[in-house]
Amino acid sequence: MTKFKTDFLILGSGVAGLTTAIKLAKSFQEKKVLIVTKSSKNESNTKYAQGGVAAVWSPTDNFESHIKDTLKAGDYLNDKTVVTKVVEEAPSCMQELMDWGAEFDRDKNGNLNLGKEGGHSANRIIHHKDITGFEIEKTLLEQVAFLDNIEVLPYHFAIDLITDHHIKSKKKDSTKLSCYGAYVLNQKTNKIDTYLAAKTILATGGIGQVYASSTNPRIATGDGVAMAYRAKAKIVEMEFVQFHPTALFEPGESPAFLISEAVRGFGAYLRNKKGERFMLAVDERAELASRDIVARAIDNELNKSGERCVYLDCRHLDKDAFVHHFPNINEKCLQLGIRFEKDLIPVVPACHYLCGGVVVDSNGNTTIQNLLACGECSRTGLHGANRLASNSLLEGLVYARNIVKGILENGNELSSKKEDIPEWNEDGTIVPEELVLISHNINTVQSIMSDLVAIVRSNDRLQMALDHLNYIYQDTEKLYEKSKLSPQLCELRNLNAVAYLIVKQSIERKENKGAYYNLDLV
Repeated sequence: MTKFKTDFLILGSGVAGLTTAIKLAKSFQEKKVLIVTKSSKNESNTKYAQGGVAAVWSPTDNFESHIKDTLKAGDYLNDKTVVTKVVEEAPSCMQELMDWGAEFDRDKNGNLNLGKEGGHSANRIIHHKDITGFEIEKTLLEQVAFLDNIEVLPYHFAIDLITDHHIKSKKKDSTKLSCYGAYVLNQKTNKIDTYLAAKTILATGGIGQVYASSTNPRIATGDGVAMAYRAKAKIVEMEFVQFHPTALFEPGESPAFLISEAVRGFGAYLRNKKGERFMLAVDERAELASRDIVARAIDNELNKSGERCVYLDCRHLDKDAFVHHFPNINEKCLQLGIRFEKDLIPVVPACHYLCGGVVVDSNGNTTIQNLLACGECSRTGLHGANRLASNSLLEGLVYARNIVKGILENGNELSSKKEDIPEWNEDGTIVPEELVLISHNINTVQSIMSDLVAIVRSNDRLQMALDHLNYIYQDTEKLYEKSKLSPQLCELRNLNAVAYLIVKQSIERKENKGAYYNLDLV
């Protein structure tokens, strides 16, 4: 086991982590930036983002409208100051991406072809067909490759943050904890190494795999939130889990294939098995209502009818234009024998996005000194109780800027701490003979959350979920204490922590807001 030192340690390689790394590397050319990611360097939630990035670009649009839409979608639990700052910086962030080489769809006159999605009152979604996230990820990785002071370590799993709790000589009476880096499992050597850093940035993405059905990739196990929770960082609003209304109905498939919100923005209708457009009776915006409203409406339809899915109707749309805008979606449907111009597309809601998370200030600082967070794992105040479509990639871009700006303004804090950091101790641990207990408990956590803590909740369901999760927690901790660590065991531990936070903070909420809906509070 080895100790490594770096100036900036970034955990995660999505839009938040990569953009932060690029900006740090350019701003501190003599400093080293290290990106640790548990899978390949291009595997992240960003890669799977279909819709695009919301930005006021058209002369007929304005900041006030985007701000208003964001606040309304978030059920007014947003921080308006944060919303205003993010919205106003969106155009320059997108221009910067384009300057770096990102290509977005344009009309025949060469102007950006702006889409419209649920909750938006104007066409302001900048997109690259239906693989916008992939295009952005590719562009950012190309930028990373140009910068000599960035190193990327794929297949390295961050186990835990290193804080004052790990330092025996450190007095525990200080008013604010500090972070010194992280313990990281090298998945090729199976050794846990110590990585020390002046600044550690969590950019670990989402928590989707805490549910049985999610649009998130398998790596989205809430690692950053769980590590921050164990390190005693402040974490709030975990009850606000957004379910995307229209994941392709494929029982047993994980992750669920996302049918972008932009398809409804393009004019698709939602219908039940009887062929009725049920959203017309739910909200004046019909299919373009915000995601929480559409997801609950679909959930209600399924509960009433006993059916397993509803349907997207694209039959009335221009075929050539649809294929041009959504080639990936069209190809997926064809693989399943679905021809959108003739057939209805079966869809169901699936876990999609965490609106809460690790609390950060305007410069991405958490409540632990020298620990920052960016992207989906953070709670900035932008989303409130429910994220507005296509504001997530934007948040990562803006807060990457904010983080670097904050560090530049406080450059005197950049010196590495000289503390007595112990190496990881795994004395007395053994390699588990079977992994079935781990996979069983992961499946159990996902079942508990999907059955009891999904789109619609109740006090009884939440208490039952808490009781079950406590049992899984005790079982997992016993396994954790005696076993040599593996990514699977660490992911189980993290999923259980995230599930606990969602349930506990759901129980504490006494009012239905945005993505949170409790039958006992109606």
